Amino acid sequence: MKKIILSKAAIFIIISFMFISISSCHKNLPVVYNAQSYPGNNYPDLFEAFWNGMNNNYVFWSIDSTNWDNVYIRYKPIFAQLTVFDTSSENKAEKYFAQMTSGLIDSHYNLTFESTGNTFSPSVTRRYTIDPNYFIDSIFPIKGLNALVSSKYIDSSSLITGTDFIMSGSSSTVFSAISGTIGNEILYLYFNSFEMSKAGPNTTPVLNFFFNTVRNLPANIKGIIIDLRGNGGGEVIDLDYLVGQMVNAQYTFGYTRTKNGTGRLDYTPWAPAVVKPWNGGSDISVPIVALGDHLSTSMAEITTMAIKALPNGKYIGTRTWGATGPVAPDEYYNGGPFTIGVPAWGNAGYLSVYTSAAMFKYINGDIYEGAGVPPDIYASETYSAYANNHDLVVDAAINYINTH
Repeated sequence: MKKIILSKAAIFIIISFMFISISSCHKNLPVVYNAQSYPGNNYPDLFEAFWNGMNNNYVFWSIDSTNWDNVYIRYKPIFAQLTVFDTSSENKAEKYFAQMTSGLIDSHYNLTFESTGNTFSPSVTRRYTIDPNYFIDSIFPIKGLNALVSSKYIDSSSLITGTDFIMSGSSSTVFSAISGTIGNEILYLYFNSFEMSKAGPNTTPVLNFFFNTVRNLPANIKGIIIDLRGNGGGEVIDLDYLVGQMVNAQYTFGYTRTKNGTGRLDYTPWAPAVVKPWNGGSDISVPIVALGDHLSTSMAEITTMAIKALPNGKYIGTRTWGATGPVAPDEYYNGGPFTIGVPAWGNAGYLSVYTSAAMFKYINGDIYEGAGVPPDIYASETYSAYANNHDLVVDAAINYINTH
C-alpha cells in the first residue's frame, strides 16, 4: 500500500443545540459498544472496535454511499484469520482497513497506524488515482502565483508581506501573509492558513494593515479580495476575526448537526452556523471576493461559504477540496476522532482515526462534503498564463469588481 501523508488543520465550530433522540434500526449489526471498550489485543478485536467506532462516531452515514453493514459481513471473517502480530499480518490489516474506508465521503478522514507510522486518506488516494498530477500542479499556484501577485498586481507603495514560524508542541507551522492595494482601488489579502490568532511579529503588521484599511475604508477602494488558494484551513476563531470585521450584523451562512446517540442515524437538529461581527465590525458594501482552488480546504471552505452568503460576496476560482465538516475531539460530541488498541502501542493505541465531528450544510441546503464548494465564477490559473505574467484568477476578480 502506498504511504500517503495527509496533514490538514482541524476546524472546530462551536454550536448550540437541543438534543433529540432519533431511533434507527439496522439489521445484521452486532451489539454496539464504544470503540474504546475493546481491549484490542488481537486483530478480530481490533476489527470489532474499529467497526463499532465508525458506526458510532462517523457523522456522514445519512449521505455516505458506503454500506457499513456489508463491510462487517465481508471483513469480520478476514480479520478472524489474522491471529499473530507479525509483519505480514500487519501489512494485511493496514490494507484491509484502507479497503474498508476507501469510499468514505469525509474528506478530512485519515487513518494513522501508530505501530508503523503509515497513514491512509481516502480523499487523497482517490484524487491521486484519478489524476497523478493533482498534487504536482498544486505547487504552482502556491509558490508561483504569490510571487506574481506581489510583483505585478500589488502597488509597490502598499505591499506588505511577512512570514512567521508558529510553534505547536515540538513542531512549527509556517504562516505567511501578503496584503496591499491593487491599482489603488482594490484591497488584497493572502494568507496560507488560518493562524491569524497566532500571528507573530512578522505577519501581525500585514494583518494590521489589512484590517485597519477595512475599518477605515478609503473612498477610492472599490472592492476587497481574500485569496484562499492553497489554504489548508486552521483555527475557527479566524472566521469571525476575518469576515466578522467586514460586517456589522450577525448572519447565518449554513447549518451544522452532530450525532446525539450511538445509533448510526442519531442526529441533532440542524443548528445555524453564523458569523458574528468582530468588535462591532464594519459595514462594508463594496464587493468582497474570495479566491479558491482545489487545495482550499476545511476552514478555507467554511470561509468561502461565509463570503458567498453575503449579498456583496462572490467566490471566484475552481471547486474546493470538499472537507467542510468541522472536526472536534470525541469528548465534545458523540462523534469525531477516536483510537483503538491496547497500551502496547503507547497512549495513541494501535489505530488513530481522524474524522469530522459535524456535518455542514450551506445556506442553500447543499452539502459539499467530498465534492467541494462550487465557484460563482469559474477561473483557473494556468502555466501558460503565468509564463506571460498573468494570474487569471486575480484577473477575473479585478474584472468582477470593476464591473460591479
